[in-house]
Amino acid sequence: MSAPFIKICGLQTAETVRVAVDSGADAVGFVFAPGSPRTVSAERAAELGAEVDPGVETVGVFRNQDISEVLNIARRAALTTVQLHGNETVSDLERVEGEGFRTMRALSAPAYAALAAGERRAWEGRRLLLDAVEPGAGEVFDAAVLGGELPRGFWLLAGGLNPGNVAGLIAALGPAGVDVSSGVESSRGVKDPGLIRAFIAAARGASTP
Repeated sequence: MSAPFIKICGLQTAETVRVAVDSGADAVGFVFAPGSPRTVSAERAAELGAEVDPGVETVGVFRNQDISEVLNIARRAALTTVQLHGNETVSDLERVEGEGFRTMRALSAPAYAALAAGERRAWEGRRLLLDAVEPGAGEVFDAAVLGGELPRGFWLLAGGLNPGNVAGLIAALGPAGVDVSSGVESSRGVKDPGLIRAFIAAARGASTP
């Protein structure tokens, strides 16, 4: 049994970044996708990431943005990892990786379920994140749409997670890790340090197969 990988996403303040890292998060996420209440500038993300321990990934979240723009922001923000949430292809990820960044590819559960077998094989070996249809909205991930066909390899579970349900979902679905944003907020876009601590403690109390 292995401890789950934990990513706390949508961080905007030094306090919440510090709490996430001190509580044992493996990654902290900064949102650059337009229209989100959690969006930060590249410069602000660089400031926040500068205090993060070297072993913790700093992840930038992008959605349907030009890859040249993504790379520009990722460099300015001094990110370690780029997470793509839109219609990006394997070739897009390879371009990002070629520039020295790690990657994560986020897909909604219905979008992953709709992939043909050959398309799924193209993503095998890459880090995937399965989310609800609307990322960051607190909508619960619906595993039923997958028909038991979960990704092979490293994948993160996201969508509607919170301190009360994360351990049970890890035990039921066996992801390599979890990603949370709205489930550790006191109001939309406002992270709660106490909820961050509680979420990480609950996730650490679970084990993946």
